[in-house]
Amino acid sequence: MLTLSPAVRIYLAAGATDLRKGFDGLAGVAREVLARDPLSGALFVFANARRTRIRVLTWDGTGMWLMTKRLEKGTFAWPSADATAPCVTLRAEELAALLGGLHVEVKRRPGFERR
Repeated sequence: MLTLSPAVRIYLAAGATDLRKGFDGLAGVAREVLARDPLSGALFVFANARRTRIRVLTWDGTGMWLMTKRLEKGTFAWPSADATAPCVTLRAEELAALLGGLHVEVKRRPGFERR
């Protein structure tokens, strides 16, 4: 079980990512495609094309962490890639729901953001 603070920033890469990439490759995707700093301490979440595997990349101040989850049955609910929005921002409870197998659709009302 992954326990996260509500203050942690989580960025989900929409669409498929080549999960054969390791630390440096996924950090490059975070930097180039998602336009985020992989050394910021945020969580970067990636899925393969079949949506049966997820990888989470983060920096803890001393090194990179790369966590992987593989489903034996079923698939993860995952947003499709969009050129205008290659990155979806999640809250900690939304990531927990996604990893738990629930369908997460992020639709926030305008002006309704936690600070």
